[in-house]
Amino acid sequence: MTWKQAYTRWADYIQLDEEIKHELQEARQDEHKLEEWFYRDLEFGTGGLRGEIGPGTNRMNIYTIRKATAGLARWIEAQGEEAKKRGVAIAYDVRRKSNEFAREAARTLGRHGIRVYLFDELRPTPVLSFAVRHLGAYAGIVITASHNPPEYNGYKVYGPDGGQLPPALADEVIGYVGQIENELLIEVADEDELKRTGLLTMIGKEVDEAYIDELRTLCLNPELVRQMGDQVRIVFTPLHGTANKLVRRGLAELGFSQVAVVAEQENPDSEFSTVQSPNPEEHAAFKLAMRDGEKFDADLLLGTDPDADRVGVAVKGESGEYVVLTGNQTGALLLDYIVSQKQKAGTLPVNGAVFKTIVTSEIGRAIAARYGLTTMDTLTGFKFIGEKIREYEESGAFTFVFGYEESYGYLIGDFVRDKDAVQACLLVAEVAAHYKSRGMTIYEGLQEIFQKYGYYLEDLASLTLKGKEGAEKISGLLSAFREAPPEAIGGRSVVICEDYKAGIRSYSREARTEAISLPVSNVLKYILADGSWCCVRPSGTEPKVKFYFGVQGKSMEESRALLASLKSDMLQKVESLLQV
Repeated sequence: MTWKQAYTRWADYIQLDEEIKHELQEARQDEHKLEEWFYRDLEFGTGGLRGEIGPGTNRMNIYTIRKATAGLARWIEAQGEEAKKRGVAIAYDVRRKSNEFAREAARTLGRHGIRVYLFDELRPTPVLSFAVRHLGAYAGIVITASHNPPEYNGYKVYGPDGGQLPPALADEVIGYVGQIENELLIEVADEDELKRTGLLTMIGKEVDEAYIDELRTLCLNPELVRQMGDQVRIVFTPLHGTANKLVRRGLAELGFSQVAVVAEQENPDSEFSTVQSPNPEEHAAFKLAMRDGEKFDADLLLGTDPDADRVGVAVKGESGEYVVLTGNQTGALLLDYIVSQKQKAGTLPVNGAVFKTIVTSEIGRAIAARYGLTTMDTLTGFKFIGEKIREYEESGAFTFVFGYEESYGYLIGDFVRDKDAVQACLLVAEVAAHYKSRGMTIYEGLQEIFQKYGYYLEDLASLTLKGKEGAEKISGLLSAFREAPPEAIGGRSVVICEDYKAGIRSYSREARTEAISLPVSNVLKYILADGSWCCVRPSGTEPKVKFYFGVQGKSMEESRALLASLKSDMLQKVESLLQV
């Protein structure tokens, strides 16, 4: 079907939603806009849906939500009556139309006779993961676009273990979604009728309390927190998102009483009006937190993204100014504290495992090795870490200790099976208490870790290429790298080339190859003679291609120089390829 045929199908549909009908009429003379809206179906991938809100098959709207949910419903039906009775938990964040999309998903599932648990107001994504496990649901849905700009929304699906659907199960659901020919004709149930018959249950406080009970178990040194909790001064910003209530409650429950919240960013706001981007990875997101930190003399600044699965951390640097830590640095601090405290308490498992992604710093492997732990790499995306947790929980071969990724995602307690910023906020506060009890700042603690394990340094560059033309350029760029892999980057020879799409690792010096035992993914990674590395990966949720870099030097100055050389040369290669 051409985009014009798809557009005509929608424009001629008598019962079309009035708001969407109006938008189509407004744009009827703008063929470029209409083509963007209809040139494809918004792809239901392994992470669900994500896209700009608007009319058309390539946008987030009630019809694309119904289509995705109808496919999920058919998958659940195929699993049998027990799966339908266990049902689906649904949560949503602060974004435009999130509440409406959540209710459309509930009505679509209800039409299939599937039980639904719908949160009574917005909730963090990790609480949805917890709710699936706590309620014994068969699946979960969260309506969120994480830290994307305000014009985006998304739809993520979770499996019976509370983790995002791994590729095999996602492919099954995608198959059912693909069978639906006309999203406009999907029938939905009446919400009041679903409540009356018991198919729709509103959930809230009871799930929160159970989640808080689990959060309390994460404290590794309760005596330390009792002694230092009222001395650690914290500024917290939820960046207009979902974390406000639970982070503040969790910190208070553990004994951190000196917590100030950025007033302008405390309340939900779908426009994220005080920041250019509601992403704690962007240093600008901490501007107001730093202002308040100066006034409050805060030891620690915490900022969570809108759906509260990522957290950024800023601490006082050498000169007393606030420094935003990278995700890798926060991960190193958390991991070092977890394993050292567990070893001290005699609770570190002998078969303990740390899970990180292929683009996450190698310092985690060094820390884990010193404590006799195994480190396992996964593809980018926390769903792969959740999948490994379930696999080893079932086999007993390894015991989960910590999971993290460079993009500010951490998991400490596996009662959640996705990255959890609420958990991370509480443990970072405990880390701050630990170093303060030693007369140190967190920044000084980080330098101590570097001195012990090496000066690891990483960076990320992103190239945004929107629309159909942009997608073609990104595809062409990856193809060009595959056809002619670089022999050297930054003046250092490439000794290993990992192609995760082909599933092959090539050793240039030894002229041999081996299979990569990870799922297929459109990713390329180059490892250099000195151990430095870089990785090329198209984003699965945004119109971007990302370039990751990692080095290890004998000093921070050396690492910075190595990193600058690596990054500069790689981006020059990219620019040359895009101009061809």
